[in-house]
Amino acid sequence: MRVIGIIPARYGSTRFPGKPLALIAGKTLIQRVVEQCRKAAALAEVIVATDDDRIRQAVRGFCRVEMTSPDHPSGSDRIAEVARGLACDAVVNIQGDEPLIDPNVINRVAEALDQAAMSTAATPLKDPAEYDNPNVVKVVVNRAGYALYFSRRTIPYLREAAARPAPEQMRAFPFLKHLGIYGFRRDTLLRLVGLAVSPLEAAEKLEQLRALDHGIPIAVVRVEYDSVGVDAPADVARVERLLRADPAA
Repeated sequence: MRVIGIIPARYGSTRFPGKPLALIAGKTLIQRVVEQCRKAAALAEVIVATDDDRIRQAVRGFCRVEMTSPDHPSGSDRIAEVARGLACDAVVNIQGDEPLIDPNVINRVAEALDQAAMSTAATPLKDPAEYDNPNVVKVVVNRAGYALYFSRRTIPYLREAAARPAPEQMRAFPFLKHLGIYGFRRDTLLRLVGLAVSPLEAAEKLEQLRALDHGIPIAVVRVEYDSVGVDAPADVARVERLLRADPAA
């Protein structure tokens, strides 16, 4: 199976304008993401998808870059525009704000596409501060390893432990935190972006719920890696500290 890694990159960001070009220990954020993706043996190629010429100019010296429409409502729509012109079997959508993304997570998400039309990753929820955080998406998985539901609420509801503090509930049940990386068979991706926004997707503002709403199963690989995203300028210093602690990261 020929799998392409695609990194959607937008210049506009409410909290961090120009984020893909922010310097992290001497390299741009987008370059660090590309370098981590290239360590993933499952990817035949890595492509940056952007709607901004400043990003295109910065990236073209070290990675293939494709210009896309500025009107896409989501990263999936952006990568689908690129995928339409690719000779590949599948694509992996890697977030452009994770400079320390683990290549093994990319490999596992890609490898899951041997048996599944769509795939993603999840990790054990360990931080009590994330338990009730609606920006930390939770996922419930069935015995076969497929997603039952994603939510900004903490799921499942522990009826007999609901009155206990979050740390106690976390000890009582292995909650899973969803990681924002997606694998798609090419035909599945092109079908998905052509479907109408579903009621669940509109309610939770989670585009993966469109797939579940329309009967597309999502395989979930469980990993120990936890994402380290750059959401705001202050996160740059945090990533640089992690790089100093582990230059091979």
